[in-house]
Amino acid sequence: MSKPAGMQVHRQHRGDSGPFLLQWVRDHVGFRVYPVHRLDKPTSGLMVFAATSAAAATLSEAFRERQVQKSYRAIVRGHLDGDGSIDYALGPVRDRFSTSSDEKRSAVTDYRVLQRSEVPVPVGRYQTARYSLVDLRPRTGRRHQLRRHMKHVFHPIIGDRKYGDRDHNRFVTELGFSRLALCSVELSIDSLGISRSIPMDAELSLLANELQLRSND
Repeated sequence: MSKPAGMQVHRQHRGDSGPFLLQWVRDHVGFRVYPVHRLDKPTSGLMVFAATSAAAATLSEAFRERQVQKSYRAIVRGHLDGDGSIDYALGPVRDRFSTSSDEKRSAVTDYRVLQRSEVPVPVGRYQTARYSLVDLRPRTGRRHQLRRHMKHVFHPIIGDRKYGDRDHNRFVTELGFSRLALCSVELSIDSLGISRSIPMDAELSLLANELQLRSND
């Protein structure tokens, strides 16, 4: 199932307004399905649901035991160098849903640069705008991990209103793109023989073309 950007998976707190992906899927398949993982509301892309409670328990255990490999596509500010890993512990996200704990927990993200571009348009204090299309693979599942890690290495994800760059966000808004440039494209669980993948969504692919980013991956 491909989740649109801006849609919550399910209601988390009283007062949350829909639509919700879980209810949409249930209405369309005609039976109850079970979510086994999450995507942030601004993130688009691949979601896996279980058709039975037993399957949900098995899949949820695989997520808890870190047996799941996930891949995301993102457009980030600047030219990210090569391939590598970001090993940077993360504390809780400070919002109305956070707990009182300040403890940081280990967080690791692998990244691979797929394409770079330089657009001849002044953005901020620079006369040109540089971007990278990257493959991001989180080894851990901390809240907002990919978004916070990319900010940490000074290559924030385009369209990120919380951790991003206002000048570049404003520029892509002028191009007609007003969401987070992050899409879940692959999920696999080798121990269960599960592998699913989808292409980047149409909106993100269009932005990549506008920014002269084209991936053969």
